[in-house]
Amino acid sequence: VQLQASGGGLVQAGDSLRLSCAASIRTFNRDAMGWFRQAPGKEREFVAAISWSAGSTSYADSVKGRFTISRDNAKNTVYLQMISLKPEDTAVYYCAMGRDRFLRTRIADFGSWGQGTQVTVSS
Repeated sequence: VQLQASGGGLVQAGDSLRLSCAASIRTFNRDAMGWFRQAPGKEREFVAAISWSAGSTSYADSVKGRFTISRDNAKNTVYLQMISLKPEDTAVYYCAMGRDRFLRTRIADFGSWGQGTQVTVSS
């Protein structure tokens, strides 16, 4: 499985960005998807996840109300809409595919990872 993340960039605090992650797999709609991020000097952390049917979502407290995860199974793509960005959101963002269709939030529950896309938020 290949996951290609895109949409990162340099923005100012308060701006918005939408990240996309395209999966090269025909069974995309069978697995949960997630977004994680890793800031310099910090461990990778959970951001958001969505179940295979998009019926369930989960968010880290730090992004709740500002980020929205969604998916388009017809396009094998998962999105992360980010609004009201803050400097502390600066990180490399990774998309990941879950090991099954259920909503997961732990890194260990995701078996395939994209290459990451840099998001930098200036104050």
